[in-house]
Amino acid sequence: MRIDSQPAFVLHARNWRETSLLVEVLSAEHGRIGLVARGVHGPKKQLLRAALQPLQHIRLDAVQGGELAQLVAAEALDVAPRLAGDAMLAGFYLNELVLRMTQRGDPQPDLYLVYGETRSRLAQDDSLAWTLRRFERDLLGSLGSGFDLAEDGDGVAMDPAARYLLDAEHGPRRLLSDRGREDRNAAAMGSALLALAADRQPEADDLASLRLALRSVLAHHLGGRSLKSWDMLGELGRLRRPKPESA
Repeated sequence: MRIDSQPAFVLHARNWRETSLLVEVLSAEHGRIGLVARGVHGPKKQLLRAALQPLQHIRLDAVQGGELAQLVAAEALDVAPRLAGDAMLAGFYLNELVLRMTQRGDPQPDLYLVYGETRSRLAQDDSLAWTLRRFERDLLGSLGSGFDLAEDGDGVAMDPAARYLLDAEHGPRRLLSDRGREDRNAAAMGSALLALAADRQPEADDLASLRLALRSVLAHHLGGRSLKSWDMLGELGRLRRPKPESA
């Protein structure tokens, strides 16, 4: 099968053999595609190598003859956002999440659009936490695993003052007062879930409560396996904590 003039976002690229790359992209019409890009390390292939860097938006031609397609040509459609610090880590997380949550050859037109919007937001001054929570919500929705956040899993209207655990199979479950501290830390405020449903950025404390609640759902769909970016974020948080003063 030929794939012609297909817009796509580059998710990952790694060296393969001496002169080639293995590339994963999220395409507009074919979903995730694994590509073999041969002979890209020569001195005359700088533009092609640049087009195959993560977060780059490209147009590609390829021939699909097995699990991996053979890249025929690729060109950049724009300049990839120049990210640094936390924004760069957020971009890595974005790509890793898509790679782990999707299957090759499964068309995801809604996810393709959401990815493009999120990619643009990463380069702006928007709240990174809010940008990522919106993406996690939309990723789950595009894969058919989202929730109606206006009510809990039993169909009861969301209480803004209550806390809710997100059950990947059942939906939001209201947290009972006798649950332990670990459950409370992983629960989101009802007001935060209502704001997320309305695409309205919540207050800082409410926004913070969404992180672990959504992560528990993602972890379920990942089969309980962690992401490298989660591990990196955890280590970064430990390094940033102020050291206790000496006695």
